[in-house]
Amino acid sequence: MAHSKPEPMQVVKQRRDATLNALVQGVPYIQFLDITFDRRGDELTGVLNFDEKLIGNPFLPAIHGGVTAAFLEVTALISLSWFHLWPLIENGELTPEDVEGGNMPAFPKTIDLTVDYLRSGLPRDAYARAYISRAGRRYASVRVEAWQDNHDKLFAQASGHFLMPELKTE
Repeated sequence: MAHSKPEPMQVVKQRRDATLNALVQGVPYIQFLDITFDRRGDELTGVLNFDEKLIGNPFLPAIHGGVTAAFLEVTALISLSWFHLWPLIENGELTPEDVEGGNMPAFPKTIDLTVDYLRSGLPRDAYARAYISRAGRRYASVRVEAWQDNHDKLFAQASGHFLMPELKTE
């Protein structure tokens, strides 16, 4: 019995990166806030690239609380989507072309999101990582942590519940 030769790692990495890029590029608000994602395997870290427009209080100066909340929610949504799409990407059932063409499952919908502001977000890049506590077919629970210079010194954290879209595989 002949086994098929595995895909070269560069091809797999390109497919993963292109799919993630298409997923992120599909949301204009993510572009407006200049949020990017650093991918290491299946783990994502959100990066809120600093810009003066993100400042809410120019006297401190501090990142606007709404921007912080949006950053945490976007990180949770993209991480949840990535978690659910990962098997489809790995099996080749979902390609970057599918995502760019709009042929992909919908994003999860936020049921609730509770944000804890622990300290002021300083005028610099911020990072966030989502931890999925529960991810079922219909419901997911996620915790997100945001930091700037030191991962041990969070400036915000959030917990949220999300309604998961149906995964349609053909």
